[in-house]
Formats: sequence, C-alpha cells, structure tokens
Amino acid sequence: MKKAKQESARQYSVPAAQTSDETFSQGWIGVDLDGTLANSERSFTLAKIGEPVPKMAELVRSMVKSGVRVKIFTARAGDTEQVQLVKTWLRTNGFPDFEVTNVKDYDMIRLYDDRAVQVIANTGEIVEGPRS
Repeated sequence: MKKAKQESARQYSVPAAQTSDETFSQGWIGVDLDGTLANSERSFTLAKIGEPVPKMAELVRSMVKSGVRVKIFTARAGDTEQVQLVKTWLRTNGFPDFEVTNVKDYDMIRLYDDRAVQVIANTGEIVEGPRS
C-alpha cells in the first residue's frame, strides 16, 4: 500500500517537443486507453469506454500543450468500429483527434500502459518499481 501511495504522489513530466534531440521532435508518445487513460472496470465490455483517469488525462493534456505528438495505443485499433468509438470518446472528453493505433514503430519514444513492464535496453533486465 505504501508503494502505491508513493507512485500516486509521483510527479510525471514530459519534455517539451522542441529539444536539441531531433528524434523527440519527430517522435510520438503512446498512451494506452483502457486502464490507463480511461477507467476499466471489472465488468469491462468493448461497447463502453470508462471515464477519463484524471491524473493521466492531465498528463496527456500537458503533453499536447507542450507540442508532444500523442497517439492512443490500444488493442481496440484492430477494429474500425472500435476506432470510431475511441474517437467519439476522445471528442466527448475534450481531447484532440489523436491517431488511434496498435502498431509500434521506431518513432515511438515512450508508452504509458497499465500492463507494460519496463526492460533496460539491450540487457534483458527488468526495471523493478511500484506495481499495484
């Protein structure tokens, strides 16, 4: 419980899009939908998307304000009807018309996801950290 409280109090920041590193200014950040940007309940159904998660919604809005390119990275992107549902959810909740994808490419800089486990590049070492 203590670790969960520490994680929830942690401040997240995103560097400005205009940096000396050209790869960042050309790249994008992926944000998972269900369980990350939107609440996902036990009675999860593809017909409904939960309410925005306030802390993540604030982070995403700050990224956009800083000029960061954001994509919604979700398994729902594999179905055109689901993509339209996501686009409607974004519009309804005051987000820009983000690209919705399930494809990772070399321009992806970072991914925010409730299921991912970070691995240190080229080592196979798992980054230990707070998990809820």
